[in-house]
Parts: sequence; structure tokens; C-alpha cells
Amino acid sequence: MMEHRYPVIVGKDFAGVVDAVGDGVTRFAVGDEVAGITPNEPHLSRGSFAEYAVVPAEGFTEPKPENLNFEQAASVGLAALTALVAVDAVEASNGDLVMIAGATGGVGSYAVQLAARRGSTVIATGLPEDEEWIRGLGASEVVDYSGDAAAALREKHPEGVDALIVVVQLGEQFGPTAELVKDGGKIASAVGGADAEAFASRKIDAANILGQADPGPYTEVLRMAADGSLSVPITRTYTFDELPEALGLVGKRRSRGKVAVTIGS
Repeated sequence: MMEHRYPVIVGKDFAGVVDAVGDGVTRFAVGDEVAGITPNEPHLSRGSFAEYAVVPAEGFTEPKPENLNFEQAASVGLAALTALVAVDAVEASNGDLVMIAGATGGVGSYAVQLAARRGSTVIATGLPEDEEWIRGLGASEVVDYSGDAAAALREKHPEGVDALIVVVQLGEQFGPTAELVKDGGKIASAVGGADAEAFASRKIDAANILGQADPGPYTEVLRMAADGSLSVPITRTYTFDELPEALGLVGKRRSRGKVAVTIGS
């Protein structure tokens, strides 16, 4: 999706201790504990999987909440931010029936919580072995995506859903899944594929959302994680030497929640 400018350092989220500040920086000082997201750039180059990272003092860098450890603070980041932007885009509210495709992943597990917190009834896609865990995050119903999830949902909810949040590549299933949305409903996709013109005839508001556009929502999700209204669903922590194994979960699409990577002592 993006140009790679080598040497490439992957990773977006971080939490750590300030080692040095630039001239004129007054917001942070050496020794401060911070959390954030590396700068959004048109190419991939500067990431967070490193012992040191240079980031702007303003924007997506915030003081680390005292009641979050470094792994938790680093695992809020882009996933929770993207989830909040998606939930805002579909205007999830009390009484809405919201389907979340990709509910077991990092973004999805946050989206389930945020939509349920607003009073929406959440239908999540997942496997049977994930059902108890997803329901624990706030989902009211879990649809097995290993079968024909769209057909199963249509049978149970013939009237359709009010909103659809897509945070995983659906391929050919995007169309049938989107057809579940009622006329006048809303669709938000974090992985592209939401063609606004294609849904205009049904008065469906479809949007491809970008998580890292406004630092305001990041500040909000970090605050929510700090006060306990948003759970940080870390399922495993890896050492830096185990990073290839952690990244391999992305290709397998079987990760649950968030994983954290510790670097250094």
C-alpha cells in the first residue's frame, strides 16, 4: 500500500521514556514517560520497533497514564484510534444494530467495546472458539465467519443492520456483507473498498476511514484506557527477538486482540 524507503523500521505504536528533547521543546522533558504513534508519512520508513525513535512533541505523543504499564500504553495506539474513528463514522448510538467484520483483531476488539459502550447491539464476526472472549468485550452476537456469515446473518436478521464496520479484508465477501446494511444505513471501512457511489442509490453513507488524521481521538482513547472505560485486550507479549513470530500473526489472520513487543530491559 505504501512506498518503502529503506532502511525501513516497521511499527507505529510506542511507549517509553524520553531520552532527549529538541531545541524549544517545553512540553516534555528527559525522563518523562510517554506513549504515542509515529508520524504519519506518505511512505514507510520511520517506525517504532526500535530502541530509540524520534517523534514530534506535538500531535500523537502524550504523557503515559500512570495506571497503564508500557505494554498497555503502547497497545492503545493506532488500533483504538482507528476503531474510534470508525464508530464515529457510522454514528453508532443507543439501539443501533452494528455489525463488525474482523472483531477479533486489534481494531475490531476496540470497535466492539466502543460501539457497545454507546448502547449499540453489536454483531461480531469470529470463530466459535472466540465467542466467549468477544462477548466479554461487549458483543451481543457472534457470527462464524468460516461459513457464509452474510447468509447466516440475513436469516437471523432479515431486516438488516443499521451499520457495518469493516476492519479486515473481505475480498469477494465485501459486497454480500454490505448488502446486509439497511437503506439509509452507514458503512465504515478501515481497509478500503467502500465505494460511496455504489451505495448512493440506497442512501447508504459509505466511507473509507483513516485512523491517523486527527490527534484528538487518540487523546480520547488513551484517556478511556486510563480510566478503565476501554479495556486494552493484550493477549500476549513478545520480546524483540520474537518479533518475526509476532508479525507472522498478521498474515495468519488468527490473532486475538493486541500483542505487545518489549524492547530492551
